[in-house]
Amino acid sequence: MHDQRTSHKDAYSLILEAIDSHLYKPGDRLVESELADRFGVSRTPIREALQRLETQSLLTRDGRSLIVASLDHSQMSELYVVRGELEGLAARLAARHATPEEVRVLRDMLEEDQKLVGDPQALSRANRRFHKQIHLASHNRFLVQQLDLVHRSMALLATTSLAADGRTTGTLEEHARIVEAIEAGDGVAAYDALRAHISKAFVTRLKLDAQAVEAAE
Repeated sequence: MHDQRTSHKDAYSLILEAIDSHLYKPGDRLVESELADRFGVSRTPIREALQRLETQSLLTRDGRSLIVASLDHSQMSELYVVRGELEGLAARLAARHATPEEVRVLRDMLEEDQKLVGDPQALSRANRRFHKQIHLASHNRFLVQQLDLVHRSMALLATTSLAADGRTTGTLEEHARIVEAIEAGDGVAAYDALRAHISKAFVTRLKLDAQAVEAAE
C-alpha cells in the first residue's frame, strides 16, 4: 500500500515538474501511455495524476485529449495581481520572522545566481528557489500553500521573462534589494521591493507577448 501511494504521488510530481520546466508547454498533448513510458510509472497513477492536474486547471480538454492549459491576457493579468500581493506579503512576514540562517541562505543564493548570468533557463530555476525560500521564511503555512498554487499556474506561461534582454541583471539587483530589506527587518521596504520586482517582471512579460504577436503577423 505504501508503494502504491508513493507511485501516485510521484506521478503527479513528475508531470508537474515536466510542465514547470517546460518539457511540456501550453498546448502540448499529454498521453497516458507515453507518460507512463517516459517516467517508468504504471498507467493507473498517471491517469489519476492527470485527473488531478485537470481539476487544478493545469490541463484542459481538447476533444478527448488532455493538453497543457494556457493563460490568455486577462488570466495572466489576474495572476500577476494576485502574485504581487501574496509575494509582497511573504516578504513582509519574512522581514519579521526570518531566522539569521534563512537570511544567510538568501544571501548565498544571491552569490550563486551571479554565476548563472547568460543562462535564462538556469536562472529561471534559481529564481523559483529564491522565491520559495522567501515564502518559507514567512513562517505562514497558509500563505505558502496559496503561493504554491500561484506558482503552479505560472508554469502555464510559455517562456520565462528572464529571457528578455537586460532582464537578468535587473532581476538580480531587485533580489538583492529584497534581501537587504528582509535582513534589516523592514517589512514595508521588503513588501515594496518584492511588489516592484513582480511588477517589472509583468511589464517584461507583456513586452515579450507583444513581440511574439508582432513576429507572427
